[in-house]
Amino acid sequence: MKLMIASDIHGSSYYCKKMLEAYEKEQADKLLLLGDLLYHGPRNDLPKEYAPKEVIKMLNQKREEILCVRGNCEAEVDQMVLEFPVMAEYAIFYLDGHMVFATHGHIHNKEHLPALKKGDILLHGHTHVQALEEWNDYYYLNPGSVSIPKENNKNSYMIYENGTYTIKSLDGEVIKEKKI
Repeated sequence: MKLMIASDIHGSSYYCKKMLEAYEKEQADKLLLLGDLLYHGPRNDLPKEYAPKEVIKMLNQKREEILCVRGNCEAEVDQMVLEFPVMAEYAIFYLDGHMVFATHGHIHNKEHLPALKKGDILLHGHTHVQALEEWNDYYYLNPGSVSIPKENNKNSYMIYENGTYTIKSLDGEVIKEKKI
């Protein structure tokens, strides 16, 4: 299975379109979104081509292929316009024998860990900073931000395939890679 993981679109039609173009080019089986889809939030500047209604249309066209967790910017009104579930605080699934705890990162993160055992994976967005790290006995992964990267990161997403996690720019350039 090939999985594309992305976070923090923040209502940018420009970057949502680029993300979906990358998704098509990658030919991933599913798109896992780690929250903050439509609203930019009070701490962020408006992203390029801020147009949440356009983002809604683009994402709804892929509703059968999207898995999603709720970000700190999602509200019940977002669920009213998006045609796939967006209000789950987290998702737990297994890849290659590793439990993956996927969340946005505003509740569960490196400072407030969910219950993890050795070898588990904490996967979240929220910080807008890319990460592929071993942290204590678990792995911490973050695809960065599609629209508003921080700490000199590029706009990015992550690919999981055959036990390898790869962070790529929206142009497909490999930034970081880790086999787990």
